[in-house]
Amino acid sequence: MLQKQGHMDAEGNAVAAPRSEARAPARSERVGPAQYVREVNTELRRVNWPTRQEVINYSIVTLLTLLLFMVMVSGFDFVFGEGIIQILKLAN
Repeated sequence: MLQKQGHMDAEGNAVAAPRSEARAPARSERVGPAQYVREVNTELRRVNWPTRQEVINYSIVTLLTLLLFMVMVSGFDFVFGEGIIQILKLAN
């Protein structure tokens, strides 16, 4: 298989790759500030922006989820705190 790919000769010796196959890293072409701003504006026009109603709905869902997790964490904190206090009272 290595012979077919050109990495090994018929005697089993490794074949060095010619220098022309070695590639230099590709350099990225830099653009000026004006071109950059034009490209950013073009990309921003392609964005599918949410409607006002979608933003309101997403915000409400986010706030309700935050409230739910806040209540859960507070409840766990209270229960575990009281549990530790009761364990320490039993130890005395």
